[in-house]
Amino acid sequence: MVDEPAPKRVERLGESITNSLSDIPELQAMDHSIDSFMNFWALHGVSLAVMRNDSLLYAKGYGKADSSTPMTPGTTMRLASVSKLLTAVGIMRLQEQGKLFLDTPVFGPYGVLGEYDSCIRDDNYYLMTVEHLLRHQGGFSTRGGDVMFNTLTFMRSHGLDEAPSADELVRRELGRRLAFVPGTWQDYSNFGYLLLSLIIEKVSGMPYDEFMQEEVFLPAGCHDFRIAGNYLEDRHPGESVYYMQPDSEPVTSYDGKRFNVEKCYGGNNVRSLMGAGAWTGSSVELARLVASIDGRPWVEDILEPSSVKQMTTWYDDDTFALGWVDCKPDGEWTRTGSFSGTSAIIKVYPDGECWIMVSNTSAWRGSRFTKNIAFLFKKLRGRFSASLPSRDLFLQAD
Repeated sequence: MVDEPAPKRVERLGESITNSLSDIPELQAMDHSIDSFMNFWALHGVSLAVMRNDSLLYAKGYGKADSSTPMTPGTTMRLASVSKLLTAVGIMRLQEQGKLFLDTPVFGPYGVLGEYDSCIRDDNYYLMTVEHLLRHQGGFSTRGGDVMFNTLTFMRSHGLDEAPSADELVRRELGRRLAFVPGTWQDYSNFGYLLLSLIIEKVSGMPYDEFMQEEVFLPAGCHDFRIAGNYLEDRHPGESVYYMQPDSEPVTSYDGKRFNVEKCYGGNNVRSLMGAGAWTGSSVELARLVASIDGRPWVEDILEPSSVKQMTTWYDDDTFALGWVDCKPDGEWTRTGSFSGTSAIIKVYPDGECWIMVSNTSAWRGSRFTKNIAFLFKKLRGRFSASLPSRDLFLQAD
């Protein structure tokens, strides 16, 4: 694959932090550990941000963003399912504005998306609420394959020549029966978060990405979140190139129009994922966003304390949190994301530390790879937390 240069862009948060960051002798061993981790997993580049009590203590890029450009904390990358946390914040903002509630029906005469009722053949859809979608309890199942990652199969089964729009995909999918009654079980659903994206559009009266920029990212002081493109030529300014493992096989593009493409560049219709997995961003701006939704007093939150509590309350081991993939009773929160060419993880710990890592390379363990990053964080925290400097790189960048 030939790297294409990304267009020049205005310097953002990550670049200014990079320019102000000097080597810290006590943390050189941490850098060696990360380099070893990258070598073992054949990662081209990763970006790390470490925050404590809403202060950014450490931010660094390791390896390469492309064949010649060093990775920086400001390099943006696809965030995969970390996007779901961002979407959940958008839903909570709408609830605070009184425009919807978690128990608002999705379909039916009082539902947000009632215009789709004519497509429904299973009355259980009318029991579905916004909260069910946030917690992956809507009744959707991926046992027959995830429709969000099987576009070509969907096109062939429905006789389509083009990839379906979000509207067409929803209309056709709603004709299927649910796998379980909403609220009685859970099954991780990207399609459910596509519906949440459409709910945000319907309730706000704005395109999903514009609402997120105006009501979530800009209030949090974030400027570099963008919806991803599907191909290398769609790369945003400042965005990394993505890499597969050396033994990966080429595939047909998601819409059947290109052959022998790398899976990370055309294998999936990333843009169509919307709030389920389409966002790009940097590790540093993810840290800035977390500081704005964590209920800690040092950075002003964009959410009310009641919303933070709703998003992070632990119910039991079998119930997804709102947006977060897991929230423990002791206050540890986790959000992960992974698909071809990228992996991302956010870990918020009870002691106030938050560790974030994003990579531009597929790992052979796939979605399970984020567990290896979490284990790396555990080891690094044990060895190096006490050596992290007392400072706030956010203030240096402002």
